[in-house]
Amino acid sequence: MSVDATAFETLYRAHHGWLKGWLRQRLACSEQAADLAQDTFLRVLTRHGDAMTATSRALLVTIAKGLVVDHWRRSALEKAYLEALAALPESQVPSPEVQHEALELLARLSTLLDGLKPLTREAFLLRQLGGLSHATIARRLGVSTRTIERHVADALYRCYQLRFADA
Repeated sequence: MSVDATAFETLYRAHHGWLKGWLRQRLACSEQAADLAQDTFLRVLTRHGDAMTATSRALLVTIAKGLVVDHWRRSALEKAYLEALAALPESQVPSPEVQHEALELLARLSTLLDGLKPLTREAFLLRQLGGLSHATIARRLGVSTRTIERHVADALYRCYQLRFADA
């Protein structure tokens, strides 16, 4: 994909200030708004270079909304993770580097889980976190054991893909 630099510059100049203000209203933080505005334009540049048309503002809002949701999800995950860390004895608290890696993985897992079909997500969580057997999950959800096996296998495969996506 080749991006017309002039078209991108025009888009950026025309909408950056407006988008940053729009994000600031939703986030109540000018620094976060500036970061997400930059991320929005980066996504336009890398993924939607051919979509810089009259509907550009709608595209910017769509991308920015997704980034805001990702930001809120990550903030909630980070808060829960930090609360769990606070409950640990000091000797068991991981290093800042390990904490950062864990937060990155949690955010990616959250996105993965949100992308699963509801039945697949529920079966996977009941199996992995609840420790229930396939048969017990099948009875609980009113489907066959084979169906649960397929759903859990699908979710595990997606986790496997996530694990090796950066490798």
